Amino acid sequence: MKIGKVGLGVMMVVLMMMLNLSTCSAWFGNKRKSGRNSILPGEAMSSRPSLMNHAAGSSIVFPIYGNVYPVGFYNVTLNIGQPPRPYFLDVDTGSELTWLQCDAPCSQCSETPHPLYKPSNDFIPCKDPLCASLQPTDDYTCEDPNQCDYEIKYADQYSTLGVLLNDVYLLNFTNGVQLKVRMALGCGYDQIFSPSTYHPLDGILGLGRGKASLISQLNSQGLVRNVMGHCLSSRGGGYIFFGNVYDSSRMSWTPISSIDSGKHYSAGPAELVFGGRKTGVGSLNIIFDTGSSYTYFNSQAYQAMISLLNKELHRKPIKAAPDDQTLPMCWHGKRPFRSINEVKKYFKPLTLSFTNGGRVKPQFEIPPEAYLIISNMGNVCLGILNGPEVGLGELNLIGGENLATLSYFG
Repeated sequence: MKIGKVGLGVMMVVLMMMLNLSTCSAWFGNKRKSGRNSILPGEAMSSRPSLMNHAAGSSIVFPIYGNVYPVGFYNVTLNIGQPPRPYFLDVDTGSELTWLQCDAPCSQCSETPHPLYKPSNDFIPCKDPLCASLQPTDDYTCEDPNQCDYEIKYADQYSTLGVLLNDVYLLNFTNGVQLKVRMALGCGYDQIFSPSTYHPLDGILGLGRGKASLISQLNSQGLVRNVMGHCLSSRGGGYIFFGNVYDSSRMSWTPISSIDSGKHYSAGPAELVFGGRKTGVGSLNIIFDTGSSYTYFNSQAYQAMISLLNKELHRKPIKAAPDDQTLPMCWHGKRPFRSINEVKKYFKPLTLSFTNGGRVKPQFEIPPEAYLIISNMGNVCLGILNGPEVGLGELNLIGGENLATLSYFG
């Protein structure tokens, strides 16, 4: 899911969630081959089994570049193809498939930082389980049995048409092992862009819950544990890791909920707390999505938060700034603000207290510096929006600006 742009604040709380990511399989080439997903040893490397055993207890760490405001997105660099070439991918935990804009040829592609990806001929057949996981229904029709066609639509009206194939990813593990791993990849040859959220990238790194997700494929080959996490800085950048927990400090734990949240990560129902006090708003269906720059609350939670904020700010030296169109709620001071540090003292933290069967689980705190931004006009704006206005209904989506440190564990 990819929605909008907004500011980022640092989050020091880590929420660990138990996952059971599905295994997957894939076919190679235009015809079915006897092998499944395979590992291609790099130069001067030993045999495949020893490499797998050596890598399985390690992690893969990718530096993250960008920020939520004013850049509006995060990206990582993956080296894909034969020979491997670098590509910048938008990080999205709300969608499953990793794909590149490709020269198949391309019917409609945007500007890219690198030349368009040249697809391999290792097509995945239509009835492969990986292909099935990308289809809207179980009874989908195969126009070509030897080819997996897909269409992905994102919440910001962005969409992509493509073909699923296998290619080589060059991966560096933290224990020094380098592997060339053959995994599924989308070749996106027809994209429809949302002007409000457009940015030049080579593709999407899909990390949602599903068989085609990169973490699921790596786990199915025995290369990493079902652990994924990321840490984002309020100054921009950060890192994302797969496998063993990269930094286990300041961690708390809560299991993934069984509520129906599609392929999103969810910690289940939560109660909204403002400034340490209960708001009376509970049973919030929470999902996490790095691909969404904004955070969205349902109408009840949003209106309760706005009411409490207005009451809290009534006697503070900041006033509403309706002329600032950066976000729906902005405030100005006597002078333009230069940083969140100048204004965060006027606001209180928000907390999501997760519950399950009456048992209180870890609390996910959103401090003021994580839900506020400084606009180009020098005003402070609220980076939490009304979800129903963009079609999210009762879902409460915690986006990139609030997910400064988050891990998923299985």
